[in-house]
Amino acid sequence: MDRPGVLVFSRTADYRHDSIPAATEALARLADADGLHAAATEDPADLSPERLARAAAVVFVSTSGEVLDRRAHDALQAYVRAGGGFLGIHGASASNYGWPWYQALVGAAFTQHPAEQAADVVREDARHPATSALPDRWRWTDEWYDFQASPRAHVRVLLSVDETTYEGGGMGDHPISWCHDFEGGRSFYTALGHSIASWSDPLLLAHVRGALRWVAGR
Repeated sequence: MDRPGVLVFSRTADYRHDSIPAATEALARLADADGLHAAATEDPADLSPERLARAAAVVFVSTSGEVLDRRAHDALQAYVRAGGGFLGIHGASASNYGWPWYQALVGAAFTQHPAEQAADVVREDARHPATSALPDRWRWTDEWYDFQASPRAHVRVLLSVDETTYEGGGMGDHPISWCHDFEGGRSFYTALGHSIASWSDPLLLAHVRGALRWVAGR
């Protein structure tokens, strides 16, 4: 890559979202707008030290199940510890359950979701580039992921979902987007982005672009 790269990884070993191609294409456009070159892959071998050394950010978009081998584990861990940026989107929290370090990197692990439906998203932090363009309350349709535990104690929560505005929430305190500094690197996660249509919505694109810029240090 002549320009700094964004490595977009979308391998699935469990449920596969049909929005992955739309998400990958949108991420490529967002990266290009910030002078970054996006390369998409589903091969864990591409998460190599050599490839990651040229990456301004690594994006896991709607991955699922155990998607990495030991070499990719080690390379991703070294990349983050060397100051790399990680962005997890939607199913990224439903991945690599057997690797505690990855769960800590993402911030929380997916457990279940009710039927896709509309709900109110609450902006908790307006100062982050991933939320500065969003309204304080935002009616949005998605799969509302529940997690094993709220990550609030150890991350900077940016968005939450109001469980009184939809059916089937099981967390009470329900963050859905957050970021944190992690072992020398930067990590951002958003649970949004389930549907194909969401990847042409200006507000979601502004959210993801801000997240990508933050993890890439732009």
